[in-house]
Amino acid sequence: MNITVYLGAREGNEPVFRETAAEVGKWIAEAGHRLIYGGSGIGLMGVLADAAMESGGEVIGVEPQFFIDDGFLHEGITKTIPTETMAERRLLMMEMGDAFIALPGGIGTLDEISEVIVMAALGKHKKPCILYNKNGYYDLLRGMFDRMTNYEFMAEDARDRIVFADTLEDIQRAVGDLP
Repeated sequence: MNITVYLGAREGNEPVFRETAAEVGKWIAEAGHRLIYGGSGIGLMGVLADAAMESGGEVIGVEPQFFIDDGFLHEGITKTIPTETMAERRLLMMEMGDAFIALPGGIGTLDEISEVIVMAALGKHKKPCILYNKNGYYDLLRGMFDRMTNYEFMAEDARDRIVFADTLEDIQRAVGDLP
């Protein structure tokens, strides 16, 4: 299974986020899945890729050429797919993924997982859309999605497709690795 992960190009200010990225990378590799991610070697992105590779996993990075030119590319990953634009990157990562996970990150992470969620809500795919809510990181977003549903701006079935995972086991269940 190709698991597309969106996450911060920074590490944030809580060590638990670094630990979370490493935990997810290790699980993806050990479960025999392939990691699809943004291709950078910095921040949580680098931690995730390193953990997957150290555990024997295949890691595919989809990186805009301007980030490669700026030196952000993770040189040690299995394969890099360069793109011209961020929009092309988002589309390719979505096309390649069989499941999508957002770890803690910034506005780029939110942008990427939002597009995946929108496409699921529009019925363009039925793939798992998971937000790893480590330490309540996505609590406010969960509240906003609930609010959208309560005010009938989001259909209940679309809201139900968004999984807020509090543990790695919740993620494993959502992708079908655990019952």
